[in-house]
Parts: sequence; structure tokens; C-alpha cells
Amino acid sequence: MNTMKKAFIPLLVVGTALIVTGCDQKTAENAAVTAPVVNKADAIAVVNGKYISKETLANLEKEIAMRSQGQAVPKEKLIEELIQRELLVQDAQQKQLDKSPEVLANFEDAKKSILTQADVQNFMKTNPVTDAEIKAEYDSKVGGTNTTEYKARHILVKTEAEAKKIIAELDKGADFAKLANKSSLDAKESQSGGDLGWFVASQMVEPFSKAVTALEKGKYTTAPVQTQFGWHVILREDSRAQTPPPLEAVKEQLTPFLQRKKLQTMLENLRKQAKVEILVPLTDEKPKVDAENAKPAEAAQPVTEEVVVEEVKEANGKAVEEKAPTEETKTEAAPAAENKAQVAPEPTAESKSEVTENAKPAEVKK
Repeated sequence: MNTMKKAFIPLLVVGTALIVTGCDQKTAENAAVTAPVVNKADAIAVVNGKYISKETLANLEKEIAMRSQGQAVPKEKLIEELIQRELLVQDAQQKQLDKSPEVLANFEDAKKSILTQADVQNFMKTNPVTDAEIKAEYDSKVGGTNTTEYKARHILVKTEAEAKKIIAELDKGADFAKLANKSSLDAKESQSGGDLGWFVASQMVEPFSKAVTALEKGKYTTAPVQTQFGWHVILREDSRAQTPPPLEAVKEQLTPFLQRKKLQTMLENLRKQAKVEILVPLTDEKPKVDAENAKPAEAAQPVTEEVVVEEVKEANGKAVEEKAPTEETKTEAAPAAENKAQVAPEPTAESKSEVTENAKPAEVKK
């Protein structure tokens, strides 16, 4: 199969689907596909009496444009590419390569791939996402959320004793920002006073988020807060309600998610209705013990067979992970908070509980 693919790329690197399309017109009988008849008026060239359709050229132009990020290729080169393919197809047929078991197997694989894509496209066309479905998804995942954002500063040190010393200085009237610039592990270089910008509580590790939400505006923690990153002294500067973006701003982000959700449901129903029998073991046999070294050989990883449909995020924003707050978040947190046109992805159990255990003190929270 690899040999066959290479033969059809004399000039340009193009997709397998286009190569198959070029072959289908000449191997319809073997591939069990009836190719449309091409008339002279609909052709761009004729090779030994065989017409190459304008549609084939249009498809090639689209494919090249996608792969070259919009860079145009001269039409004469594309036409020459199609002519060379046709010459190779005719030469292969004269040699009866289209009747070889290997080629016939490749045609069958290509046919299945094309039919798979066609079925998905047909389903999307006949089961479009409705405005009502988009509105329902928006109300449940975006519009109905009431989230509070916090603006805070913190000072991160290695030991509890250092944190208590800083609190004592704050009790005597010391300036929080100046102490952060002087003592905080992640503010000494940035000199921004430990500013974390705006964030939601779920973006922080649990001890930190609990401390922030419990504080009153303008107050700092009177006891050090410990996380896996060290000891924190936290100042809550402000809080505000997070306004969700309007429906129209996120409609284009919700639509592909709902399309894939529909497709996932369709595939699950097909699987339930089908009679499927797996004829091979899903796990390899346990390895035999090496008698000479008295150590078992490494076991192969389990192999599973399933239909996998890519999960699509509901928004352009990344999934929120629980991470420790650091100074580097200043440049990221503030702009992100102002840009309300992004949609938070559907929360999962993993995304709510995930904490970056091995992060360094200076790791950003987003």
C-alpha cells in the first residue's frame, strides 16, 4: 500500500482521498464503485481518450490550498499532476495491477474510509444542530453560571516561620506589595507586589482558594496558608460577579461541540443495535518467567478495540486546572478575565480535582 501511494505523488504531496478519487474513475469495476461519466465539456484534459474532470481539478486545488495554508499553486502544474496520475493509472491497468490481490485490498480499505466519511457528513446534514439546542446548552453551561472572581496578592515563602514573620510585619503596618517584592519566591524578579490579577477560586489549589473566599475585602490571612508549593500570606483586594458572555458570542463554539455530541450518540446507538463478536483476546498472555534470571519478562500493554470520537471543548479557553497561584499569572490572568467571550469547557471530575503536584513555586496558575 505504501508503494502504491508513492507512485501517485510525482509532483505534489497530496491526500490519499484525492489519489483514490483519481483511481476510482479507472477502477470502478474492481472497487465496486460506479464512477460518473465525464463529458468533454466538463473536462480539463483528455489522456488517451480518457477525460479528466473539472471537479477533480477543483478538489485538488482545495486540497493543496489547505495543505499549503492558502498558498496558490499554478494551475498548469496541477493539471500536469493530474495528467501524470492518469498516465500511471492507465499504465497500471495495462499491466493488470488493478487485478492484483494487494491493490484490490487497498481499494477496499479506501472504499471503507470514503463511506465512513460520507456517512458522518450525511448524518451531520440530516441532523443539524438547532437554535433551541444551542440555547439549552448555553443556559446549562454558560448563561446560568454564577461565578465570583477574586483579585488578590500573595507572598510565598519556604517555611511557616518566615510566613509568620511577614504577618507580624503586616500587623505593624508594613506595605504588602513591598514585602512581596522583598520576600516572595515568585515576586523578587517581577517586582509587581505579588499581584495575581483576577481569578476564580477553582483555578487555585484548595487551601489557597478556601483562604481567599473566607477573607473580607482588604484583609490578609492572619495565619500562614500551606500548599504543596510552600507557605502563603494572602491579601484579598476585591471581588466581583463574573458576567457570562452573550449567546451570540459563543454560538459558533457551541455548535461543533453539539454536532459531535449528536454523532457520539448515533455511534453508541449503532453499537447497541449491532451484533458484535470480538474474535481475538483483548489482552496478551502473561509472560513466562525467565528461569535463568528468575525475572518475569515485561507484559504487553492491554489492547482494546473501540470506536473513539474526539471530545470537543465547548470554548476556545483551555480547561481550568487547579494550580498554585504565582506572580507569573499577572500577565495572563487579567487579560483572560476581561475577555468574556470565551466559554469554559464542560467540567469533569478530573478537571475539578486535578492539581499540579510537581510544579515549581514560579509556575503559573493558568
